[in-house]
Amino acid sequence: MDISWIPGQADAVVVAVASVAVLGGVVAAWWTRSRASRPSEPLAGSSPAPPPEAPLDAGAADSRGSAVVVDVPEDIDDRFSRRRSRLGGALGERLAGFFGRRELGQDAWDELEEALLLADVGAAVTEQIIVEVRARVQGGDESPKEAVRAAILAAIDPDADRSLHVGVAGAGDLAPVLVVGVNGVGKTTTVGKLSRVLVAQGYSVVLGAADTFRAAAADQLETWGVRVGVTTIRADVDGADPASVAFDATQAAQREGVDVVLIDTAGRLQNKAGLMDQLGKIARVVTKVAPIREALLVLDATTGQNGLAQARVFAEAVPLTGIVLTKMDGTAKGGIVLAVQRVLGVPVKFVGLGEGADDLAPFDAEGFVDGLLGD
Repeated sequence: MDISWIPGQADAVVVAVASVAVLGGVVAAWWTRSRASRPSEPLAGSSPAPPPEAPLDAGAADSRGSAVVVDVPEDIDDRFSRRRSRLGGALGERLAGFFGRRELGQDAWDELEEALLLADVGAAVTEQIIVEVRARVQGGDESPKEAVRAAILAAIDPDADRSLHVGVAGAGDLAPVLVVGVNGVGKTTTVGKLSRVLVAQGYSVVLGAADTFRAAAADQLETWGVRVGVTTIRADVDGADPASVAFDATQAAQREGVDVVLIDTAGRLQNKAGLMDQLGKIARVVTKVAPIREALLVLDATTGQNGLAQARVFAEAVPLTGIVLTKMDGTAKGGIVLAVQRVLGVPVKFVGLGEGADDLAPFDAEGFVDGLLGD
């Protein structure tokens, strides 16, 4: 310390003061360190502080490695019945006059035909239903409403196999499932919701983000996967070869002993030839690892008869095994179920009845008819 500026005998005093200050600082530092090294004692009458909680067992992490709490999907058994009212019952409202008639003249049959066509049932199925209703009513044992219900149910084919053929959960027999459809119908969202359906049934799942042409499709699918605790296999860059991603996802699922791999395919194709080439390539590379168990077509129910043209193109590109109809809770008229089944010859297996994560429900033929008629 420089004290040359202080005159005379004050030097000694300053030195003494400075020494005391330095010594005090040393003692204070020692006391602080010794206190910090010992656990704090609780105050009298208080309880000891609880130990710190262990991190939540999230079971998954997002792309940044952050822990995420995994959802528990809703049981699938009652999903459709709990959401049946969302179908709206528009057809039943249109047919209220027909149901109330005591005599069924030609104007009554015209009324029934118009209502069915407006519901997107399609001309061929409408004719089939009218013939069935006539026969039932003329038999005298059924009311017009009972006859219409029975005829629509018969046209839907309540005995069709609408299950997903993905084997037994935990058996280690990989079941690849292709999900196809044009962009905008809710295809990627449907893949995410299907993963929740399968997890709710006890299956292990891997997602394959093979829709590499649509920006953020892989991010969207990965978000669904993280929420339900399943892995998503994706490309490092946008525009990668979809077949390569599908192959990698199937291989990864096989290697890890997973039950089901759900593959989201690209829908941004401008011509049928390109569509068939791409889906054909995906099917070939996936089959090298395991045979494809299901090929599901996702259709927007609100497009009505216009969606049937899309359905025909995809049916030519890949052998379809089932249909998923989205947005059935919106402005959809319902009859598309009958029309698309007739055109493709495969059953509707799932319907989207809302925007919630668990609003994808297994199709229930009888519940659907009752919802359509407003019962």
